[in-house]
Amino acid sequence: MEVKIRGFTNIGDKHPEFVLWAGSLDDAHKWESLILYLANFAHEQTETGYDTYPLLNEEGILCWSIFHTLREMGVALPPRFPEELDFDYEGLPSCSDSDAMKFSDLLHNNPYSALILDIFLSLNNIYGFYVAYVSELFEDDELDLDSTTACNIEYNLIDLAACKVTVGKALARNFMEFRYRVTKDFDEWLNLVKEKAYRAGLPLRAELLSMVHRSSDELGYEAEAESLGFNSSRIHPDIYMNELLCGMRVIHQVLPAIMKKLGIDEEFKLDESELKAK
Repeated sequence: MEVKIRGFTNIGDKHPEFVLWAGSLDDAHKWESLILYLANFAHEQTETGYDTYPLLNEEGILCWSIFHTLREMGVALPPRFPEELDFDYEGLPSCSDSDAMKFSDLLHNNPYSALILDIFLSLNNIYGFYVAYVSELFEDDELDLDSTTACNIEYNLIDLAACKVTVGKALARNFMEFRYRVTKDFDEWLNLVKEKAYRAGLPLRAELLSMVHRSSDELGYEAEAESLGFNSSRIHPDIYMNELLCGMRVIHQVLPAIMKKLGIDEEFKLDESELKAK
């Protein structure tokens, strides 16, 4: 029945809601061309060391996903596709060419294309952090995270990316409510992941809640450091245990120097009985 309806309406493999939100099939084609161009533009600029898989649109849901996110933010799309953005995007050069960089000024001047691009650039960093520190936990059968609400994390990353962009209330009327809801959900999901990993004794190589509460750029830098192997020099693979061990080693170096400076290093005797719990 779905195949027949798609053939009758001529929407092809487009999501029906996406076509409905675009206003017409013709405008849906135009929005799709713009969105896929912006996705490619953003994908070529990722610096995390990881591929931003959602921007490749291999599942064919990117256009619906970004429109759904915009609607949740309270963005009212124009009734018709903006004339100033009506181009043959397939005939444009890639974003590595100078001509495309000039064309990007036009994209940044339109509030809708600028917002979509900002979300995609933010998604580069969010997804990089997710792949670097979170996705591997879902592959552990012992944790069985796919049977919990934490399975929503990957499917809602574009919403989290949108929470980290700067947007005016005039354009996104529900942005504050949207950001509160999304961050609350991710706090719950990631705390569930942390709890299950702790119970299973699995090391966490980063504070997972950073994904929610740190900026997009900070997450991108942390993901890049992981991809380049900078974290391999840690004393311990678990970030919390590593912090404790590093702190203890600093104390072991600093305390003797302080005692020597005070002149009490020779007379001091450790009372081991005081170390035991009473």
